[in-house]
Amino acid sequence: MEQTNTFTETSSKVITCQAAIAWTANAPLSIEKIEVDPPKPGEVRIKIISSGICGTDKHILEGKDKVPLPAILGHEGAGIVESIREGVTSVKPGDKVLMFPLPECRECSSCLHPKGNFCLKQKVIPPTGLMLDGTSRFTCRGRKIYHLYGTSTFTEYTVVHEIAVGKIDDGAPMDRVCILSCEVPTGFGAVFNTAGVTPGSTCVVFGLGGIGSAVVMACKASGASRIIGVDINEEKFPWARDLGVTDCLNPQNLKKPVQEVVVEMTGNGVDFAFEAIGLIDTMVAALESCHPSYGVCVIIGVAPSNSQFIFDPLLLLSGRTLKGGAVGEYKTRDSIPKLVTDYMEKKINTDPLITHKFPFESINKAFELFQAGHCIRCVLLF
Repeated sequence: MEQTNTFTETSSKVITCQAAIAWTANAPLSIEKIEVDPPKPGEVRIKIISSGICGTDKHILEGKDKVPLPAILGHEGAGIVESIREGVTSVKPGDKVLMFPLPECRECSSCLHPKGNFCLKQKVIPPTGLMLDGTSRFTCRGRKIYHLYGTSTFTEYTVVHEIAVGKIDDGAPMDRVCILSCEVPTGFGAVFNTAGVTPGSTCVVFGLGGIGSAVVMACKASGASRIIGVDINEEKFPWARDLGVTDCLNPQNLKKPVQEVVVEMTGNGVDFAFEAIGLIDTMVAALESCHPSYGVCVIIGVAPSNSQFIFDPLLLLSGRTLKGGAVGEYKTRDSIPKLVTDYMEKKINTDPLITHKFPFESINKAFELFQAGHCIRCVLLF
């Protein structure tokens, strides 16, 4: 009760705190003092406890994915509700929550469809950098700062709309569950929901970073008999094998295209292929790695802005299936808190996906490690 009172004392006030701002691409983040406005109707202000660093954040900093800048990045966060405004009914001050880069309004055609999860209430692709009312809640040096995907977790406090927040188990370890807001559901859902990997099947995973590692873990849990991992960074191979990869391939060391090698290794191609890098060439390679008659290719990686995915349509004529899915096709608010419960009940163990933890102040060091490929998932602790 004491904690709840502490959080509600500031509910109508501007909060001054530290945040990591991306003023421009291709430059380090800048730790700055910012002002975070109180939430508006339908919104929630959250004290961030932990945040994962996702490949999408890296791509934005590298200038590959275009978003409005300056912005506070980060979209994989766990925190505690500091305050709410009228209209918010699903969470209250003091609740432990996850924030989702893909909201669930429960009203649009996607949310109302039994299989849909790509909520249309908030513009995610391309992101506007603003809240639903078209404004920002962040100010730095007298200048308004953009949000990212309605979440922005690289800050001590953030404001999100209720449609992007889910209450989780009161006993959840906050230094570990943040990855269940993006990395884990994106990887697990690609296997369980989008592809439907079957026991005894063969799989190939392009990209053995955070999302790809979650895919590997889910393929193993689904009973896949062979899981081929593809990455140009062989430092990731031991981690991948520990998670379930049976064969590791570095395309730079092969004498022919990696998809040809995969087809030769598996007879006529894999049953399921996953692209978790976000490059057009590897998307085509994943599709061409599939069995021509019944192979399923799932695109998970986010390609650079304004990319065009071009491939021979005959690849599909023979029977291959090409699919995509955001956040593993999970309805975020309905489904992801249940994943946290599964984690708490030891039905799933996602701890091996976190290889490093850093204090928030060391965010640039964490990004350097991530960009160099020396980790799978870095978690920032506030």
